Amino acid sequence: MTTTKNKLGGLFARQHELPGTPAPGTVTLSAHGVDLERGGGRKVLSGVDFEVVAGQIVALVGPNGAGKSTLLAALAGELEPSSGTVELDGTPLTHWAPIDMARRRAVLPQNHTVGFPFTAREVVAMGRAPWARTERQRHDEQRIAAALAATDVEHLAGRTFPALSGGERARVALARVLAQDTATLLLDEPTAALDLGHQEQVLRLARERATAGAAVVVVLHDLGVAAAYADRVAVLQDGRIAADGPPRTVLTADLLTRVYQHPVDVFDHPVTGAQLVLPVRGRHDDH
Repeated sequence: MTTTKNKLGGLFARQHELPGTPAPGTVTLSAHGVDLERGGGRKVLSGVDFEVVAGQIVALVGPNGAGKSTLLAALAGELEPSSGTVELDGTPLTHWAPIDMARRRAVLPQNHTVGFPFTAREVVAMGRAPWARTERQRHDEQRIAAALAATDVEHLAGRTFPALSGGERARVALARVLAQDTATLLLDEPTAALDLGHQEQVLRLARERATAGAAVVVVLHDLGVAAAYADRVAVLQDGRIAADGPPRTVLTADLLTRVYQHPVDVFDHPVTGAQLVLPVRGRHDDH
């Protein structure tokens, strides 16, 4: 009995220690043989093995219904696998207290809703809640200001969140995630509601965080953006990972044509040499 108490006490004490910065290449989050069912037993993930690595951006791509957002939610601990395990810093998610998970990973969902008329700055400040009553609380103002500036929403700080446009809400929500300042970021379609310039800004921010040592997972629909910014691309098909590796290895015309069930061209830009991924479109001849 004493041994059991000591083990539990040690686990509790270790969990509530503030996390350190993972070394480049460290696996911060992993899925092992994950199956997940939703909606009356419908299997949406099957036998998924997946690793998130410090210093990398990994993009989750695939057609609608492939399981991208479901995998992200399982990694975040928002959906519980029917079998298999998800580990954060080497410990199963089920063993972490919510506050400790929030100090190690930040999540940007697809939908950005707030039930009360908080200002944009107050929403961003919510990202600092996990660090309350710790030594890192002294960085709150600095982190909030930096996040507002990085996402180009400083001018929105005093406006109420529900009054913002969809794109403005998306950028404020991203600022909250950045202010949280965790070693792992999980971003679900962060560019969906944004114009071209702000899409590029978001991916540059993700790149900066990965370069600084963070592990970044991002769900994307634009395969060209995935090719341009991701270190790894995981292609999902019918709840399984069809391929996982560097963009030039994974994003091939044959694989993408099969997965998306539509012809896809993959080629290099004639000037920059960047990898381009485009759907094959029919030619409309004038008559």
